[in-house]
Amino acid sequence: MNESPRVSAMESSKDRVLDPVSRTSEILFGLIMVLSFTCSLSVANIGREDVREMLIGALGCNLAWGIIDAFFYLMSVAVERGRERFLLMQLRSNTDQAVARGLLEDILPEFLIGSFSPTAFEDVKRHLLRAAQQSQGALLRWQDFRAAWKVFTLVFLSTFPVAVPFIILNEAELALRVSNAIALLLLFALGFSVGRYAGRRAWAWGLGTTVIGAALVSVTIALGG
Repeated sequence: MNESPRVSAMESSKDRVLDPVSRTSEILFGLIMVLSFTCSLSVANIGREDVREMLIGALGCNLAWGIIDAFFYLMSVAVERGRERFLLMQLRSNTDQAVARGLLEDILPEFLIGSFSPTAFEDVKRHLLRAAQQSQGALLRWQDFRAAWKVFTLVFLSTFPVAVPFIILNEAELALRVSNAIALLLLFALGFSVGRYAGRRAWAWGLGTTVIGAALVSVTIALGG
């Protein structure tokens, strides 16, 4: 479901899934889903039966979306890896440097292509073709399924920090307020970590993510999600 930065399918699935932006996106998605349930509870009329129904709905929704997210992850890996193999086959059969450079632009980041000298370009081309010969086989590997499991786990487990107060606290109204506080802290922590990764002002990113996350939850609730 979530988009991750463009990464070559030749790279390991572990690197792809554990990329900070990808990881944050998965957790943020799960948080928004569970918050759309907890924030729909009415403080004035909340009861244990309401809490029970909310927990079942939140857990079930994140379970379903975790499975869907993992499936789409596997599909994107297979499509990306197949596309790269197709481009490398064209690169192998084409001797025109201008065409070859265009093909490489579909494989490698643009900022790298622009810095290549003719000699470096040929070296990279030979290296890619040699690597392509060693990476033939199934489009999906065992590592990809393990990575998909991690995607599922990130989405599903992001439900629990927000749901725990409803499990351990008897007073439903207090549990709701503690749950919301935990959610806000998690949103801030996610934005803070991404801000540090991007080399930007981490506190500003944390606050921004908190505000945007709260807005997305409000939109989700308003639209009946």
